[in-house]
Amino acid sequence: MSGTLSGRILAVALSLGIGALTLTAVPAQATSSAAQIATSTTNGVAYLTSLQGPDGGYAGGGLSNEWAFSAMAAAGKAAVDVVPGGDATKNARTVYRNQLAAPTWPGASPVVTDYERGILNAYAAGIDPARVSPGQNLIARVASYWQTSSPGSYGPPANFNGTVFALLALGGAKTQSGVQRVPQRLLDASVTVVRANQHNDGGWNYSQAAGNPSALASTSDIDMTGATMAALCSSGVPATDASVVAAKNFLKGKLVNTSGAFTSMFGANSDSNGWGVSGLNACGINSQGADFTTPAGKTPVDFLIAQQFNPGGGFRYLPSDSSPSAYSSIDALRAVAGGGFTAPPPIPTTVGAPRWVGDTAFTSGTTSSLALIVDSGSGTPKVCSVAITPTGATSTLGAVLDAATTAATPSGCVTGSAPSSGSGQVTAVNGLANSGSSTWQVSIDGAASAAAARGTTVHLGDTITLRYGS
Repeated sequence: MSGTLSGRILAVALSLGIGALTLTAVPAQATSSAAQIATSTTNGVAYLTSLQGPDGGYAGGGLSNEWAFSAMAAAGKAAVDVVPGGDATKNARTVYRNQLAAPTWPGASPVVTDYERGILNAYAAGIDPARVSPGQNLIARVASYWQTSSPGSYGPPANFNGTVFALLALGGAKTQSGVQRVPQRLLDASVTVVRANQHNDGGWNYSQAAGNPSALASTSDIDMTGATMAALCSSGVPATDASVVAAKNFLKGKLVNTSGAFTSMFGANSDSNGWGVSGLNACGINSQGADFTTPAGKTPVDFLIAQQFNPGGGFRYLPSDSSPSAYSSIDALRAVAGGGFTAPPPIPTTVGAPRWVGDTAFTSGTTSSLALIVDSGSGTPKVCSVAITPTGATSTLGAVLDAATTAATPSGCVTGSAPSSGSGQVTAVNGLANSGSSTWQVSIDGAASAAAARGTTVHLGDTITLRYGS
């Protein structure tokens, strides 16, 4: 469905006749053991590798098999090590990177979730999402969907999942050195939007609910609750936060006693269980702990492992299915392996293969985009994607500021700056001038702030934050 990431068409929730039971004493018998989880993970990885196309690819039509990269990373399998027929030139990472860099990707009418999906999976595959190629910066693409009329939202506010997956992408896809690319104040703006959309039952749905009492009172979705929990926790919200606790309790209340499944609008299925467990994983909540073990001794992980075919390693979508589903296998493996919705890339076993790939130099004459955040210290930061056409391998902060006045999406991120030439200190941005100890500072890719100067060197893929303060 356009605007959603699950790839499944939302249906009207039907009453399944399966009551979620209130948990009482946890039984003494063990749930899925570490050995069982390890075996399930190994077999699941084997199945996902079998999904690779002869050309080395995963992305394409259907239910977005590129999500396999997030599952494999959680399971410790590097995408660069996944090759068809032993042909290393067609390794999954290289093929995926080429697909992301193609001018035709992601199609004629992209939505913000296309780029967010790309960020999460590129990161897991070991592709720096801001440096896919000189012409493709996925971080900047997401920045271009910032809603100036609804600060904190990415894409139309009615499509709430666009903001959730922006948080997952911007909070979860760190730099190659593991640093958060964007300032916490920017993430916090979207966290505020997420809190306003939390339903009365503690969960969330794909669409906007804020300000709509009937929507807030409606039943939440298991899948979206798991994703939104993960978005909060990957953006610095602790598991003890009231919103996260309420979401945990919502999931807990949906457990089916006899199987450990979550009762979802689609029925008990591997995808919904996978998303729910991945949300718990991202928040450090044990999906086999006391809260998620039913009186019958079943957990959500038990349910997932029970859906796996062995030998083969694939997972069925519904318990009644007689064959595995690729998409369900991705969701289930990611959850069983302990993953959220992305993970740092594992160290490759292929000799000579780097953990990360990404271009670091501009191509002279080729237009590139950079993500720019301007924080005056009051109100919500401004966010935009700035298009620049450099004349060398590097550029400057001055060139970015100049371009931002006329070539930024959304517009208005920078209306003016001073001085207008030279390489010296930036003395004013958007009419706000340096005063005493309060000056404009610059941080690149989350590094420590320094005095902003027009001559500050800017590289391909840099995420630039201008902040006013002492």
